[in-house]
Amino acid sequence: MKINQYVVGPVQTNCYFVINDDTKETIVIDPGASARQLAEKAREDGLKPVAVLLTHGHFDHATGAREFADEFGIKIYAYEAEKETLENPKLNVSWMNGQSLVFSADEFLKDEQEIDLAGFHIRVLFTPGHTPGGCCFYFPYQDVVFTGDSLFCMSVGRTDFEKGSMSDLVRSVKEKLMTLPDRTTVYPGHNDVTSIENERMYNPYL
Repeated sequence: MKINQYVVGPVQTNCYFVINDDTKETIVIDPGASARQLAEKAREDGLKPVAVLLTHGHFDHATGAREFADEFGIKIYAYEAEKETLENPKLNVSWMNGQSLVFSADEFLKDEQEIDLAGFHIRVLFTPGHTPGGCCFYFPYQDVVFTGDSLFCMSVGRTDFEKGSMSDLVRSVKEKLMTLPDRTTVYPGHNDVTSIENERMYNPYL
């Protein structure tokens, strides 16, 4: 596994390319608002995107998803409870960027569902609170988890948007993420990479 991180869009969102070194098949997580540049980067590096995974439906994570997916003829995956957030400009907070946007996904996932993409085994972890259908993508055989805006280095996501809930978010993180092995590397939606061990020891919200 190789992970390339790109910081994209107006609020410095982390987009990740999860690359199978052997096949160059690539999963793109949260392409944000930079679909064209990300597509160019994928082609420059000889990558073969096979899926887009969305941790949640906010504009800074989802705006580029459809354009990128259509460019490569691939599907967008999101959690089933996030459909309303994707489709509602008020909930996907695209108004913060002076727009009124509607997003979509092709496949909706369930809690603890396991999927195989690009040669990787992935477990879906439902972590509501930042949004009603936020989720994380755990790669158990590689000891990595992509947490979107559920868990950050020394913090958690904001919950002051409509339908956000701090109590739900803290419960989600404790029950779904803090039970993962200490060695698990955490790739969040913003800011620095961390680990489950570090967050269990030092995150003031937990």
